[in-house]
Amino acid sequence: MSGNNVPLKVANLPYPLVAILRGVKPTEVGGVVEALLEAGLRAIEIPLNSPDPFKSIEIAAKMAPTDCLIGAGTILQPAEVDRLNDAGGRLMVSPNVNPKTLSHAVSLGMTTMPGVFSATEALLASELGATALKFFPAFKLGPDGIAAIRVILPPELDVAAVGGVSEADFEKYMAAGITSFGLGSSLYKPGDGASEVAQKARRITAAYDAAAKALRN
Repeated sequence: MSGNNVPLKVANLPYPLVAILRGVKPTEVGGVVEALLEAGLRAIEIPLNSPDPFKSIEIAAKMAPTDCLIGAGTILQPAEVDRLNDAGGRLMVSPNVNPKTLSHAVSLGMTTMPGVFSATEALLASELGATALKFFPAFKLGPDGIAAIRVILPPELDVAAVGGVSEADFEKYMAAGITSFGLGSSLYKPGDGASEVAQKARRITAAYDAAAKALRN
């Protein structure tokens, strides 16, 4: 992947929702990813504290259409960015702002979503070229807290709420200017089968559609 490529923004996907599959196994990931794709989701994160995560990422990346973002969460080191790239991943999510790790992912043309909580962290990540900011844990800051930091950031920056956020919170966060969401346990828990994930994904996309419609009216 070349650094000349413009990273795809989560906010520009049909549904700006990142499905976080923490704990998924390589033997399960195919069916779960297929269920998510059929529901219209196009961004999938497999955290590195999952069993054999790079194998799962490789499987997911091979089966996903080109308009999808498949990647890893809990990325901490540049070497992990290289492994993600080798597995075909395009989405790098981290819990913090590590300049070496973030800059390396940016140089590879990845969509990057480092974790931030303060204005200092958010501005640093922006200066390093982050595609999006993952405000985590979002429930601690709330919509108003994130919105207060949002005003000092470049307007084109994708701002995501992750952590303690479910489909019940979409409308209030979207009204505050949050553009994307990361969804973990409300969408997937270890052991969930494809049919269960499909049902949750349909409920979540319907809730997003309803929130977007309410804000337009």
